[in-house]
Amino acid sequence: MNELLLEIAGWLGYLERGPVQLQLLVLLAVRLLPQLPVLHRRLQGWPKALRPLPGIALALLISLPLAAAGVPMGLLRFLTLLWLGWVALGWLQQALPRWLSADQVHGLMSRLVRPGYLVLALLALINRLDSVQDVAVIAVGRLFSVEINLGKVLSALVVLYLLMVGSGPPSALVAWVLQRLIGFSEGSRKALELILRYAMVGLGIAAVGYHLGFNSTALLAVAGGLSVGLGFGIKEVFSNFVSGLWLLFEGSVRPGEVLMIDGDPCEVRRLGLRATLLWRDRDNAELLIPNQTFFTDTATTYTATDRLRRSQVSVGAAYRHDPARVIALLEATALTVPRVLRRPAPKALLLSYGDSAINYALRFWIANPMDNVGICSEVNQAIWTAFAEQGIEIPFPQQVQHRPGAQPPSPERSPRQELPGPPL
Repeated sequence: MNELLLEIAGWLGYLERGPVQLQLLVLLAVRLLPQLPVLHRRLQGWPKALRPLPGIALALLISLPLAAAGVPMGLLRFLTLLWLGWVALGWLQQALPRWLSADQVHGLMSRLVRPGYLVLALLALINRLDSVQDVAVIAVGRLFSVEINLGKVLSALVVLYLLMVGSGPPSALVAWVLQRLIGFSEGSRKALELILRYAMVGLGIAAVGYHLGFNSTALLAVAGGLSVGLGFGIKEVFSNFVSGLWLLFEGSVRPGEVLMIDGDPCEVRRLGLRATLLWRDRDNAELLIPNQTFFTDTATTYTATDRLRRSQVSVGAAYRHDPARVIALLEATALTVPRVLRRPAPKALLLSYGDSAINYALRFWIANPMDNVGICSEVNQAIWTAFAEQGIEIPFPQQVQHRPGAQPPSPERSPRQELPGPPL
């Protein structure tokens, strides 16, 4: 480790050289030049992807006369070309949506292409300052009596990162092929995809261990330490991991399913290593629910066998209206709402006799549980309009007060006849 620190200190020593400082200042000035008000206004009319090009061209043009005058300009040209490569990645990101979805492009660029470019740029910069081969053999320490050098550590990190990022598509392809051959369910396919991905990562970790020089005894010691950690420190994480696999195999919680969480319909977006990601439509929020929660708490699903859901709205009508007429009007009104299903047919019911009104319920079926709130609003508006057209009153709550000593109303006249509710 001391050798590595000395090597880094030697690289920083290059900053004390005048030509190096000059090149860095030129690059910084060229980079900040477009921020000047005059140039900034001119560049606003350019496409965003082309705005860095004048600065890159200017940096290369400045390096030519200085190099002809005998001033070293190799670092400036090198850093400018790296800058041009980074801009080219932006052009690539704009071209990829022709073949890939926006999410796939974002994941590919942010997780693989741009990090890989930064690693290659760092290695190229080290190679200009020193030799990558000489840096790779620098010892950084010992682990399980095995000496580890910097090259092995960096290569192990790169392999592990590629496994974590790149194991998804191969696992998905193998799981899809097996689903076509065997014919198991979609939930089982996703579970198999997840298991294959974790198996690839596990085998990759073992291969990295052997690459670093660990023997089987050292790997067993690491596994034993992990088992102790699972027993004490991260047992909840391991429990959630096993719960997620079980949920996928069982098929009770699958991506695309709609669950009721705290009274709100939420769509399952992804079963992760620790938690399940759900999307709540009413406020566009994403919820992270620990996987083991579905084993300890009751969850209501509307999509276990299909996505049909029966919904209901309640309404009151005055006592003077014939219940049969009100029920028929409610059922006919539900059929006028476009998102209410015709089959099964809507059904209106007389639920109870309230203090101020007869209470009815209108039950109907919808195709998507996530649309329940909006459809109920449409049905309620349609009921309001239909009642107004047919002269059916939705009464307000009423109370009749009698003064002490006053004669009570006769049986022939009910309190509601004395104090009728306000019209609709």
